[in-house]
Amino acid sequence: MDLILWRHAEAEAGTPDLERALTAKGQKQARRMGEWLNAQLSDNCRILVSPAVRTLQTAEALGRKFKLMPELAPGAEAQDILTAANWPGNKETVLIVGHQPTLGQAAALLLTGEVQDWEMRKASAWWFSQREPGDALSVYLKAVMAHDLVVK
Repeated sequence: MDLILWRHAEAEAGTPDLERALTAKGQKQARRMGEWLNAQLSDNCRILVSPAVRTLQTAEALGRKFKLMPELAPGAEAQDILTAANWPGNKETVLIVGHQPTLGQAAALLLTGEVQDWEMRKASAWWFSQREPGDALSVYLKAVMAHDLVVK
């Protein structure tokens, strides 16, 4: 199984939190990362997205179907990410579009077995894979990509 964690792009400040939209810069960030991800992802990749407007707009940059999941909203726990992705039992690639600090905490949990506060840049994607299908202990970090590293 491959699991990709994609943090939403830059969003406007304000409240209510779930209604914050991407800035013009954030839209550009999402497009760049969306193009890169689209070129890497299989056709059957499942895409799961927080219901916040900024994550919805980030995911739309892929131009693919996705599923909104309330359990991925801001304030979710790291384990909620893994549960939504059916980690490590899923056989297909799953892309999660979500928020800090949850995504950074999920990344730490995947690699160390402990929830820690790891920073994940806006609009970046961390790609995890397993050496042995279904074995959570065989996980490794396959790639980390930031929007400003995408070559046009």
